[in-house]
Amino acid sequence: MSEYDRIDFGMLEENDDDYDGPDAYVDEEDDDTVLDLEDLQDLIQERTGVAQESPMLPQIFLSLFNSQNVHRTNTGGDGNSSEPRQLRTIGIQDLHHLLNPRSLDSPTDYEEDDEEEESENVGEWHQVWFPPHKEPQQPGVELLMGGEFGSVSSKFRSKRNRRNISQMILGQSSRPRGAISRENMTSELIPNTNGIAVASYTANVYCGQFSRDSSFYYTCCQDFRLHIYDMTSPPSPYMKRPRTLRRSATGVWDDSDCDHDTTLKILKTIQGSAGRWTITDSHLSPNNERMIYSSISPTVYMTSTLDSSVTQTPISFQEPNHRQRARTHWGWDDENSFGIWSCRFSADGNEVVAGGSGQIFVYDLLADRRTVKIIAHEDDVNSCCWADTASGNVLISASDDTFLKVWDRRSLGASQKPSGVLVGHTEGITNVSAKGDGRYIISNGKDQALRLWDLRKMCSSEDFDNGANRDYRSRGFDYRYGHYSKPKHAAHPRDCSVMTYRGHAVLRTLIRCHFSPAETTGGQYIYSGSADGKIHIWSLDGRIVQVLDRSKTSAMTLDPSAEECILPNSARSTVCVRDVSWNSNEPMMMSAGWDGGRSPPKSVVARHEWRGLSKMSYGLEDWIEKQNIERNERATRTRQTLRVPGAFDVEEDD
Repeated sequence: MSEYDRIDFGMLEENDDDYDGPDAYVDEEDDDTVLDLEDLQDLIQERTGVAQESPMLPQIFLSLFNSQNVHRTNTGGDGNSSEPRQLRTIGIQDLHHLLNPRSLDSPTDYEEDDEEEESENVGEWHQVWFPPHKEPQQPGVELLMGGEFGSVSSKFRSKRNRRNISQMILGQSSRPRGAISRENMTSELIPNTNGIAVASYTANVYCGQFSRDSSFYYTCCQDFRLHIYDMTSPPSPYMKRPRTLRRSATGVWDDSDCDHDTTLKILKTIQGSAGRWTITDSHLSPNNERMIYSSISPTVYMTSTLDSSVTQTPISFQEPNHRQRARTHWGWDDENSFGIWSCRFSADGNEVVAGGSGQIFVYDLLADRRTVKIIAHEDDVNSCCWADTASGNVLISASDDTFLKVWDRRSLGASQKPSGVLVGHTEGITNVSAKGDGRYIISNGKDQALRLWDLRKMCSSEDFDNGANRDYRSRGFDYRYGHYSKPKHAAHPRDCSVMTYRGHAVLRTLIRCHFSPAETTGGQYIYSGSADGKIHIWSLDGRIVQVLDRSKTSAMTLDPSAEECILPNSARSTVCVRDVSWNSNEPMMMSAGWDGGRSPPKSVVARHEWRGLSKMSYGLEDWIEKQNIERNERATRTRQTLRVPGAFDVEEDD
């Protein structure tokens, strides 16, 4: 049964805050059994031995739950009236989790006679059960040196520890070979600062990405606002603006005077169509002029990014002859509806692929109709994408059933069998991202592993049906609690992935992962956010080459060109890095992190650079051009110095 099938839609229409989807905070009643204060005292005495005469501990627990449920509202049918709801009961499952965190998260699929071993497998929430590689792995090295991930010459320099760009230019100054390629100049420049805050919101940011040319950056927030920023202008000095906070009917903190703080130049702010819980995914068209976004409903919305229009064009993935009912508060039409978790434009911008409650779809924007519907998985499809940036025929779907499936629209036929299945994860998959060449993709899994796949090595549909489809998930594991017990298997026994990358925490939300830009790095790095507040960057060979710590991000009030200011331990708070994006023109990335220690919630976008870039008075492209001009001038002077009397000049010889 999918996540959607377990939802009581009538309850959702009456109470917005009862949603318990993949990215919901687990502070709701997860069990129908509830306790009042007297029951709470009895249970605490039984579990902890604290006498009932001391009401302090029950009051602490009750205050804890009240603090997470303060200002909850019940919305009437018109959506205008609200009445505060006091928390009088708590879920017994939540209480058991607080009193004994191991009770919910211990692996229940172990044999009963392994109870002692099971108890030893429980550690901290950020425990890394399988440490990342410290030495290059042969499959990854072969990929690096195979020529499919950028220039090989820069990788040879790296192996020989010749990473100094100035030395590289001087070493070639006597050889007139023309300008050095952009990738050779920038492939070793990896963002290495913990960053400085450039935007702050009172709603969690679920999506934060650069446009394809990195001319602008956009965010999508839980309050259904979309913000677009100009990245061709440097951040401006911080100026505090007045703000008045209020709690909206949907339970999201809102401000009437200004929607957020930022030092970036705002190009446009769009109030998206109200959906359910949050904006789950978004994507830009190839020409950067349109944006689509989903919100756990059957409708994806499309809007313009460049002009002043705020029109929201609905793209419905329901049956063409579906008779819609009156729209509810959450945007659901009836109980037979479904939710969309992920959406992507095709390479030509004329189609949209979307995935949701076990299904994937394709919508033709020119024909204005849904053209493909596939019952793809036995659980929610958290992410989907196109395998390449050319044909648009191969689709990838990633599901909570732990499998990625490859679909070729040209060979679907009546059976709707996948062309192949990517087997390796042992828990649900949070995100899939394609390199764009139709061969390589990466995926983030709730088994705390990021895997690299070669579509030429996928498991066939027949082999999948004959045993590779076995489920190795840990029953009772809920990644939203932020704890992962040691699994029984490091990978699926039929693992067909090429490489595995570890060290990050894929917990609390659907953490995303990406390839580094092909324009400046050749795509030779892989990076991901993490629930432990870090940004992890791996080399393709498996080694972690950089870790950026969002708990050490400098405040927005500081000068971006100044030295990093590391906050003391007492000032650091828990940050969950949901999404990260690498600029395709400069060694700089932006990260969107949730500050889980604040009420109301606070989300901060930080800018991370290659150290020294912010001190330049010009951009990286100008720097490369300047280096090439200086190199040519040095080469000319060298030829003039070494000129033999009576010899022809190079120009004359040409």
